[in-house]
Amino acid sequence: MENFNTPDTMTTSSQVLGRMRQLKMDNEFRWTPDGFLGANGQTYQPDEMVILRAMRFEGVSNPSDMEVLYVLRAKDVLVGYSLAAYGAYSSHENEAGYDNFIRQIPEYHKTQ
Repeated sequence: MENFNTPDTMTTSSQVLGRMRQLKMDNEFRWTPDGFLGANGQTYQPDEMVILRAMRFEGVSNPSDMEVLYVLRAKDVLVGYSLAAYGAYSSHENEAGYDNFIRQIPEYHKTQ
């Protein structure tokens, strides 16, 4: 993941998602009350995942258009993402549940 993204090469979420598609890592993890549903149909709990990278983006024309993209790896090595808008633009029906869930996922450290 070291060469995946540097601030001066990819500045929008669509650029990052395009790069993930090229790397075959564009599997979306969708939030459900039962956990993150992977593109493979598997549901994952926080202890079955790790956050490889978190990237924040602001809209160019409207700074209130903010989102965070989490690059995640599941226990079965499936790598993908979860994209979340901030505040009023949130796309999650149960925002508190999503926020609590994502906080429980450990972050990757090079020693892992």
